Amino acid sequence: MRSRDLWQALSARRYLLSAWPWRATAYLLTGAVTGAATLVGLAVALVVGGALTVVLVGLPLLLLTALAGIPLARLERHRLRLVDRAPVPGRPVREPPATGPWPWLVTRLRERATWRELGHALLFALLLWPLDALVVAFALAVPLHLAATPLVMATFGGGEEAKVLKQWTVTTWPTACGVAVLGLLLLALGGYALGLAAGARAELARVLVGAPREGDPEASEARVVELTRSRVRLVDAFEAERRRIERDLHDGAQQRLVALTMSLGLARLDAPPGPLADQLAKAHGEAGEALAELRELIHGIHPKVLADYGLPAAVADAADRSAVPVDVALELPGRLPRAVEAAAYFVVREALANIGRHSGAARAEVTGGHRDGRLVLRVRDDGRGGADAAAGSGLTGLADRVSVLDGRLSLSSPPGGPTLLSVEIPCEWTERFA
Repeated sequence: MRSRDLWQALSARRYLLSAWPWRATAYLLTGAVTGAATLVGLAVALVVGGALTVVLVGLPLLLLTALAGIPLARLERHRLRLVDRAPVPGRPVREPPATGPWPWLVTRLRERATWRELGHALLFALLLWPLDALVVAFALAVPLHLAATPLVMATFGGGEEAKVLKQWTVTTWPTACGVAVLGLLLLALGGYALGLAAGARAELARVLVGAPREGDPEASEARVVELTRSRVRLVDAFEAERRRIERDLHDGAQQRLVALTMSLGLARLDAPPGPLADQLAKAHGEAGEALAELRELIHGIHPKVLADYGLPAAVADAADRSAVPVDVALELPGRLPRAVEAAAYFVVREALANIGRHSGAARAEVTGGHRDGRLVLRVRDDGRGGADAAAGSGLTGLADRVSVLDGRLSLSSPPGGPTLLSVEIPCEWTERFA
């Protein structure tokens, strides 16, 4: 819920004695200065960019002008703290699909919030800042000028006359004091006028550059964007935890088990034939089996080949470990985001495990590549078919994992085969292979 500090202060009896009239004045004054600077900056950018379009240099400048609303909106949200103690969040925008200036620029130009903030910048530069200046002038400068009439008469009028607003001449002290009293009354009214103007101005700013309110059609879209982000963050955190567990097992438990296996082997060699040697041989064999199982567990948690060499190498390694011969034709000239690589790898590994356990296939194949901004994978086998993703095959959880990345997993497995598992995940390159 957004705060209504200024509106609440206006209804309080001690409003004029509080800091809120000064905060409202500061908000309007900084708005006038910021708006004037924005007008000059936009005018210069448009003139220079338009003049340089002949040699194509001005086109990037004009393109960047369309993004002028982003920093101004951020500044406006900071200025709102003058009249509202609670921070005002901005409208959520989508994360770029990859790092770098170009993906960020394309993403921002496609966002509705970018154009809304540009509209706010134009409205600010052409209309709002003159209104801010006029409100401050009439609500603050004019009453102060009236209240200073006796001082002006004593200082500049030689005690005989004073000009009031350069329109009327005051020649007597009682009149001058009466004008001063009128100025003080208008100054008190001006304090309320400044508060009302600043409050209305802040409401408009919240609508244009703040997060959508409840009931706003964009609020649902904003919640969807934030929910997607939170799900992606959870996936990233999960993958980081998997990698941490893999490192701990690899560098800790596995090394201790290797040392134990070697110690048992040396003790077995040194022991004379007999029951003790037989027990040592049995313990040595069990330690070797435990080490092999631990290595398989570590590989299943997060294979090192995936982290070091990427998805094609990891899929080839999974194909070599498969119980069914697998042909791999996966063409990826670079690395993809870690979450995408991990999800794709575990889908392929689960699919190959299901083929080996349930399909009765003689051969399988994994094909795919990166097309039109999407990773596309196909896992096909010549088995008996009839697979059902909802019947405990393990693919339901993988489908949920792929959907977190805005991807799609589909399964086609008619009775008699063949079975085809398809995966599509939108993504961009993070780096190219050398």
